[in-house]
Amino acid sequence: MFRIYAILIGYAFGLFQTGYIIGRLKGIDIREHGSGNSGTSNANRVLGSKAGALVFVGDIVKTVLAFLVAVLLFYEGTIGYVRPGMYAGLGAVLGHNFPFYLKFKGGKGIACTLAIILMVDWRIALITFTIGFLLILVFRYTSLASLTMVSLGAVLILVFGYHWEAIAISFGLAVLGCILHHENIGRLISGTERKFSIKN
Repeated sequence: MFRIYAILIGYAFGLFQTGYIIGRLKGIDIREHGSGNSGTSNANRVLGSKAGALVFVGDIVKTVLAFLVAVLLFYEGTIGYVRPGMYAGLGAVLGHNFPFYLKFKGGKGIACTLAIILMVDWRIALITFTIGFLLILVFRYTSLASLTMVSLGAVLILVFGYHWEAIAISFGLAVLGCILHHENIGRLISGTERKFSIKN
């Protein structure tokens, strides 16, 4: 039962739509502009870099909090901290991506997924974040870096020998991220994906 409770806790935290809230404070519904989602990339594009940074930090923080609450409630020797935390992280991603009060139209869950990786293992986070940062610097495609990081994170969770449930969740989140980025993937293949502007 801890799995169900952890997912529900995470979903509740995920419902805090940072991008949507900041957009409303600026008088717009961010989902009606740019790419149509409430995540970091669209917030950066529509609301500016400062707002984009706030959205990124907010999405990281809500997932970390969900992870910690689940660990505090359900941690024990036979379960460990990773599984309850990852189920809560899964819930946070689902709440972020599919908020019921916004007609299930939210973000794409990349920042939330990166927060899960950070909480699971700092070594995996260091590797994935470094590679993602280098990809942005070299190719300037945030979508490419995002998809690489969540996919690499899943592979490393497998390589580092974590529990099969943690592996399943991480790969599931990577697949979900790819599905929600299908348009970006198409543009990357065709060479029409918008590049990240370091200057702006």
